[in-house]
Amino acid sequence: MEFSVKQSDLVRELNLSQGVVEKKTTIPILSNVLIETGDGVIHLTATDLELGVRCSCPARIIKAGAGTLPARRLLDYIRLLPDSEVSFKVMDNQWANIVCGRSRSRIAGMSRDSYPELPQMPPSLGEIPASTLSAMIQKTIFAISNEESRFTLNGAQLLMTDKALTMVATDGHRLALVEHKVANPGVEGVYKTLLPKKAMQELLKLAADAEEGALFQFSGDDNHLFFQLGERLLLSRKLTGNFPDFERVLPKTQTHQVFLGKDEIKSTIQRVSQFSEERSKAIRLQFADGEMKVFSSMSDTGESEETIAIDYSGPATDIGFNAQYLLAFLGASAEGAFSFLFNDAQSAGEMRPAAQGEGEKKGGEVGYTYRYVVMPMRI
Repeated sequence: MEFSVKQSDLVRELNLSQGVVEKKTTIPILSNVLIETGDGVIHLTATDLELGVRCSCPARIIKAGAGTLPARRLLDYIRLLPDSEVSFKVMDNQWANIVCGRSRSRIAGMSRDSYPELPQMPPSLGEIPASTLSAMIQKTIFAISNEESRFTLNGAQLLMTDKALTMVATDGHRLALVEHKVANPGVEGVYKTLLPKKAMQELLKLAADAEEGALFQFSGDDNHLFFQLGERLLLSRKLTGNFPDFERVLPKTQTHQVFLGKDEIKSTIQRVSQFSEERSKAIRLQFADGEMKVFSSMSDTGESEETIAIDYSGPATDIGFNAQYLLAFLGASAEGAFSFLFNDAQSAGEMRPAAQGEGEKKGGEVGYTYRYVVMPMRI
């Protein structure tokens, strides 16, 4: 195999492989990227058997062929070369000669024969705007459980209908739900699947590099999910098992509602939580007539309290929450204000953007619903 390619093009596509290739593996070839020649392009493939990415970049093909090279070492070297043409020649012994200007290097590869075959994408089920999918992931990914034993919570549930796309994530202590109005007339009923967290992280990278208005072609088979964005394809093995019935967690009614400025409450919680216990991160929201106090204390160390004026005339209520859980929502929401809904000290609290719903537009988003439910703490 022999070809030449522009350095910047190759670096851009190799970057996409880094989150997918296995760094510590008992299967050495999974640390490599597969390079195959095509018609005026080279195709790059990386996988860890759970996640896979395919992409391509323009190249001048001198001799067709295929081979694999160490993904991390190749990227680290190529990105240090000048933005010029880089020539590759892979020998029969799988060593690759790399020439760029006065730079000449050799790197040991492995045969393409032992590289795993990735499944082909089935017919598309629908289209998802890249900006919409990215926004949905950012609003839910932080609520995914990190406990490997709770494998059904190690990703988000994705639900697609002919009119909407919904993403839900929970770790048992909080739940994030976002729904966007996305028309996909080809979907019959409800398409439901579990999307792993690692796949969501890679989708964010793809969306960040996409052009404005770009669309993901989405599809799935019995074992995999496929997201095609132009010449780039991300495929992920589905999570198995049943996601919890999140509808039971969502509060049906909330007795009290207060409106808060995001920046004000965010900075308040950040300051007050400096005096919360390191392990629990517990703070207290104390609602009284016309005001809300944010309070925390550490035994024998110190305490902090701040008061915010609010429009509230209900009964005095004192609710404990994990400060990091509240800050996660405030960091993900694009709105400048939000509503906090609650019943009493024993019930879950709920946070929503102040301006959301069908037909509303704020923060660059239209026709979406975002709900964040947090269980209270006993303090």
